[in-house]
Amino acid sequence: MNLITIENVSKSYTERVLFDEVSLGINEGDRIGIIGINGTGKSTFLRLLAGMEEPDTGTVVKGKGLRLAYLPQTPVFSDEKTLLENVTEGLVHPEEYRDIAGEAAAMLRKLGIPETGGKPSLLSGGQRKRAALVRTLLMPADVLVLDEPTNHLDSAMTEWLEEYLKKNGRALVMVTHDRYFLDAVVNRIVELDRGKLYSYKENYTGFLVAKAEREAMQAATERKAKSLYREELAWMMRGARARSTKQEAHIERFEALKNRETIEEQSEVEINAISSRLGKKTIEVTGISKSFDGKVLIREFSYIFLSTDRIGIIGENGCGKSTLLKLITGKIAPDTGTVESGTTVKTGYFMQENETLNPELRVIDSVRNVAEYIETADGTVSASQMCERFLFTDALQYTLIGKLSGGEKRRLALLHVLMEAPNVLILDEPTNDLDIRTLTILEEYLKGYAGIVIAVSHDRYFLDKVVNRIFAFEGGGVIRRYEGNYSDYRAVCEREGRLPAPVLSGKRLLSGDGTGAENGAVSSGADGSTGKADSRDTWKKREQKLKFSYKEQKEYETIEAEIATLEDKVAALEAGMAEAGADYTKLQELSAKKEAAEAELSEKMERWVYLNELAEEIEKQKV
Repeated sequence: MNLITIENVSKSYTERVLFDEVSLGINEGDRIGIIGINGTGKSTFLRLLAGMEEPDTGTVVKGKGLRLAYLPQTPVFSDEKTLLENVTEGLVHPEEYRDIAGEAAAMLRKLGIPETGGKPSLLSGGQRKRAALVRTLLMPADVLVLDEPTNHLDSAMTEWLEEYLKKNGRALVMVTHDRYFLDAVVNRIVELDRGKLYSYKENYTGFLVAKAEREAMQAATERKAKSLYREELAWMMRGARARSTKQEAHIERFEALKNRETIEEQSEVEINAISSRLGKKTIEVTGISKSFDGKVLIREFSYIFLSTDRIGIIGENGCGKSTLLKLITGKIAPDTGTVESGTTVKTGYFMQENETLNPELRVIDSVRNVAEYIETADGTVSASQMCERFLFTDALQYTLIGKLSGGEKRRLALLHVLMEAPNVLILDEPTNDLDIRTLTILEEYLKGYAGIVIAVSHDRYFLDKVVNRIFAFEGGGVIRRYEGNYSDYRAVCEREGRLPAPVLSGKRLLSGDGTGAENGAVSSGADGSTGKADSRDTWKKREQKLKFSYKEQKEYETIEAEIATLEDKVAALEAGMAEAGADYTKLQELSAKKEAAEAELSEKMERWVYLNELAEEIEKQKV
């Protein structure tokens, strides 16, 4: 049954076209994830659905009597009522209040808000967002419209929300950048790209496959069109000797080709700012403790950071993760213990809030205040060129920061940090408000970053892809260390019977018997079992040393060249098919050869992925 129909909707802000005659039908059972780069209008699209905004042209038609619950990015509460009264307001008749109030209080506790009788203004921004999520989930609605529901949720909360939405029968439309969450919850992806809308009846993994296929087809179509255009241009340059019907048709075809809407390549964020040299002494943390208002957040924690460290810091909200970052960077002092940094350490701090951005400045001026020019791997780059690399077009560069979207502000803040050329990157919830494409590029950049990365994140996908060690806050100020990424950490917890949640990715896990350092876990805390432990103590411990066989080594050395050869072969066959015209016998022959070459290329690519993952594991053992 159709619930909402969006037909030929267009929407612009000043000169920026967000939607250009887009259409979409939302049906019962649809669980839709909206994705697209920052500034494409994802939040605006949700507001159109919720009736908070009107389209410039086109219509949004809802079914008769349709009930819709909307979670905005920035929720609003009344301070004249308690938090619980705000959350339950208008949901039930007075005689039913006790039941719904109990359910609301239980959900708030599950999301880390035990006190429900106070004023909403006393809550942090993250707590307000979680309280608004509870209010939205409790609404009697046919369609849930959620804008970034996973922001400010820790891993356990996110997993709870996953299960809740999967079991809930209501239709769902949401914007989120949590890729594991998308994969687990949605059955349809809607991508907004340069004013157009593309719908895929897939979860996130299926979308990646389908999008790659669509773009490959578009690229092949464009290559053929360009070839025809060159032929037609040559004919026109020679001039038509007469205006016969045949030649008039030729001219019309040339005009159609010339004026066609070409397929533009998607712009990507380019991150290649260089880092400063990091000396032998990095950051040494010795027996630090920190308390606030009598609550111990960090107890006797010690660690020596390695130049190759990619640290992921996890734990429930309010446990002290951001406090640990501030201690490491010297923004606050420990109650006991010391933090010492080497003379070459240069820290870049990407904070949760965009506190350093002046809303009254233009984008280009804020970047020039950092540096007029910056050295990159490609040479000297101007402030304007750096803006372009971070997808700030000429028009956006002269826009006031206060008028940017939340995601664009985050992207600008990241640019500021990287332009300082730090050799220690401190990232506090880096995935909040960054679009998936920018996240993917940032993750690839961090894998090759020549320095230390320390990240607080609840994004399981990001932690799986980037980090090589986990610091987990486990209560009472104790921080425990685990080798590997987030899935490795979860595997250890499951072996110890401490967490029942399923493994979240299909990555190969570290082996171990479930006890001690061999399974990747190291304690550091009140028991003083490790003291001031150098992180090298556990880094090299593995039950089994990985290595290439002789055949794999040879294959690893030659496979990239083989892939390049096959790619050239496929391109040549495509060109031959374009030239074959109506010669169906030749087309059939070339098509068969192209299909065989593509199959061989696919096999080689899969083998290349395996060999590279194996090479990375072998390199880790050497550190």
